[in-house]
Amino acid sequence: MRSRKAIAMMVAPLLGVLSLTACTGSGTPEDVEAVSIDQDWSKAEPLTVDVFDVPANYQGIQGGWFGKVVKDKFNIELNILAPNVAGGGDTLYNTRVAGGELGDLIIVAKGKQADELVEGGLMLDASPYYESMKNAAAYDTGVQKLNEGKDGVYAFPTVVSSMKPTEPSEGVDPTFGPYLRWDYYAEAGYPEIDTLEDLLPVLKEMQDAHPEADNGKPTYALSLFKDWDGNLMVMAGQPPALYGYEHLGFAESKPDGSDYHGVLDADSQYVRALKFYQEANKLGLVDPDSTTQNYDTMFAKYQAGQVLLSWWPWLGQQAYNTEQNTADGKGFALAPMQDQKILSRGAEVYGGNLIFGIGSKAEDPARMAAFIDWLYSPEGVEANSSDYAGAGPLGLTWEDGDDGPVLTDFGKKAILEGDADVPAEWGGGKYKDGGSALNVSGVLHNSEDPRTGYPYNYKFWPSYQETSANPLIEDWSKEMGGAKTTMEYLQSNDQLLVAPGASFVTPTDDSEIETLRNQVKATIVEHSWKMAFAKDEAEFDALLAEMQETANGLGYEKVLEVDLASAKSQTEARTAVANEFG
Repeated sequence: MRSRKAIAMMVAPLLGVLSLTACTGSGTPEDVEAVSIDQDWSKAEPLTVDVFDVPANYQGIQGGWFGKVVKDKFNIELNILAPNVAGGGDTLYNTRVAGGELGDLIIVAKGKQADELVEGGLMLDASPYYESMKNAAAYDTGVQKLNEGKDGVYAFPTVVSSMKPTEPSEGVDPTFGPYLRWDYYAEAGYPEIDTLEDLLPVLKEMQDAHPEADNGKPTYALSLFKDWDGNLMVMAGQPPALYGYEHLGFAESKPDGSDYHGVLDADSQYVRALKFYQEANKLGLVDPDSTTQNYDTMFAKYQAGQVLLSWWPWLGQQAYNTEQNTADGKGFALAPMQDQKILSRGAEVYGGNLIFGIGSKAEDPARMAAFIDWLYSPEGVEANSSDYAGAGPLGLTWEDGDDGPVLTDFGKKAILEGDADVPAEWGGGKYKDGGSALNVSGVLHNSEDPRTGYPYNYKFWPSYQETSANPLIEDWSKEMGGAKTTMEYLQSNDQLLVAPGASFVTPTDDSEIETLRNQVKATIVEHSWKMAFAKDEAEFDALLAEMQETANGLGYEKVLEVDLASAKSQTEARTAVANEFG
């Protein structure tokens, strides 16, 4: 199952002292001629492939229906090596690098990490195979950009798209938004919400009307968690996105370049979010377990209907908007906050933050190149992105209909109802358990599937939108001017701010900045939680002043200068890609 942490936080490069081999470049001799990957790999010798996979949340042999698809097509088994599972951090990475072999297939962060692997000779130059990688070559712009300055083709982009970089990369819902329990909001009479702070009296009315969930436990407007905190308190980093702001380190900025400042400025959106939580807590709207619970515990509360507001669609809606609940008119939907201008990430012409590569000691590099190439094919994208709005395999979960692609009866059960038993000829087991463990797609799932003429994302299919109608969606659509989706509503009301997809890589901190950042972020996170639960305005202001003074004493301003420069460079990159492709 795809980790939503990976979506919200992205994947940070694994930093550490690397013991790279002395040689530079790949192990591919310069005089190797082009090698075709156009073979029937199903008849090749069986092969177990080690996949070093930074975003993976499963470790071991890929099984289930995806494992069978890969086995039938390439006669390989994927042995997933997942740092997230193997204790986290850079231990597994450093151990394998020290041994001179990371994996046959490599999925790591682009930029510093990928560059180190190339320079250390652990990643193969795939140039001999690239000429026959027809599917990957369809995204040659991204491939060439990724390998700029190198003497070969070492890396292949992920979530790359042929869409314009100024088009939203998300599906029918943006990543951020004020998604509230619409049924309770409707019951309250659809009260007007002008701005962020106006959510509080509305949420209080909803909570007072429904103090307990169906399981008999208390309901709260808001429930928070700590385990994703990094430079900042993550949950305080979400409300700023409702106004188009994003955070790069300690810099807070808008992607159109109209505003840059530090998160500790008294009038920053980050501080505003902390004040929002403090006011909410005074009203009794914040789950008292927020300071101690983790994400999984909080998610279970959303599933039980104990929380009324979600900043992410993949939290509230995924947890609570089951087929039964929405049929009963219950569930989360976007609130019509009048002054919102929600941040959206544009499609990545050059690809996302991760890359595919071939290990320099891969036993069968041509087969690895063929597998990577398949990940960019319609069949590969459909199968590999099945756990995050991809439709899954043709013939199992969907089929061609008279008016475009339609989910099969099995697909409706597996995808819409939550899970299903896979037929034996597809490998058996549960559908969700058998999905791809790679946890990253080669192609953005909103891109057009050449086989159907529609996006890979089944939520855009006319057949899905017709059959997915339910009392919740119908009521929301009626109140929102007839909009069929959240994205349609925001775009038609000019309430979306798209950050063009520029595939910007934040420069790596030097040792001094890294040391200062670690000191500063610790005090910011500590004070942020205290401010969110301050007993009154006087305590809140005192904690803010203390946080600013302490952070400045630890080097905040020096780190902020670096982050503001990076934020401005990111805007320049976005402007350039929008001018070139937009």
